[in-house]
Amino acid sequence: MSYNKVEICGVNTSKLTTLKEEEKKALLEKYRKGDKSARDKLVKGNLRLVLSVIQKFIGRGENPDDLFQVGCIGLMKAIDNFNTDFDVRFSTYAVPMIAGEVRRYMRDNNPIRVSRSLRDLAYRAMQAKEQLTAQNQKEPTIKQIAEMIDCKQSDVVMALESITDPVSLYEPVYSDAGDTLYVLDQIGDKNDDSNWLDEISLKEAINMLQPREKNILYLRFFLGKTQIEVANEIGISQAQVSRLEKYTLDKVKGKV
Repeated sequence: MSYNKVEICGVNTSKLTTLKEEEKKALLEKYRKGDKSARDKLVKGNLRLVLSVIQKFIGRGENPDDLFQVGCIGLMKAIDNFNTDFDVRFSTYAVPMIAGEVRRYMRDNNPIRVSRSLRDLAYRAMQAKEQLTAQNQKEPTIKQIAEMIDCKQSDVVMALESITDPVSLYEPVYSDAGDTLYVLDQIGDKNDDSNWLDEISLKEAINMLQPREKNILYLRFFLGKTQIEVANEIGISQAQVSRLEKYTLDKVKGKV
C-alpha cells in the first residue's frame, strides 16, 4: 500500500468507518454474550486501526495487501481475547496484538535462516507474551515470559532477537542537533590497526563515568530501551533521563 493508495484488499480506505469507544464496549459485551454479528461490526469498525499499525511495516518488501490481511487476523484475535472487565481502551490492547501478528508473518517469510530450536523457543516466548498480555492487559517483562516457559532470561532474549527484522546499515540509532549516528558507524573494522587507539580512548572515557551514567548508556544503547522505559526502571523522570543522556554522551565525546 503506497501512501496515496485508496483501495487495499478490495476495501476502499476512504470510506472506512470508525467506532466510538462506547460503541466498541457495547459490541464487545454483545459478542461476549454470543452475538456473532457484533464481532463482524467490530472488525469493520477497526480496519482504520489495522491500517495505521501496518503503515510502519510498509517499504520492507512485503505485499501491502498481505500485511493488511495479517493485521486483520491480529485484530480478530484481539477481539476474541479482550477482557471488558479491565478499564483499558480496546485500541490499547489491540495495537500490540496486530503488530505482533504482522511481525510473526514477516519472521516466517524472513530469508535469514534461524535454527529450528531457536525458532521454536522464540515462538513459545511469543505465545507466552500474548497470553500474559491478555491476562494482565499490558506487555509482560522478559522475566515474566522466561518464568512462564521455564527458561533463562538470556535464552529468551537471544531467541527473540534471532527472529527480529534485519536492520539497514544506514538505520539511524541516535541523532543530536543534526549529528546523526548510523548502525554503520558502530561497526568496527578488525583489520584496521589504527582503530585500537580510538577503542582505548572510548573505554577510558566510559570508565570515568558515574555508575548511573554508565547504566543509562547501557539501557539506552545496548538494550535499546526508550527514555521512558529507562526513567521507569531507575526511578527518575523522562526529562532527567534526556538531560543525563546528553550530558553523558558529551562527556564521552570530550565536550564536557
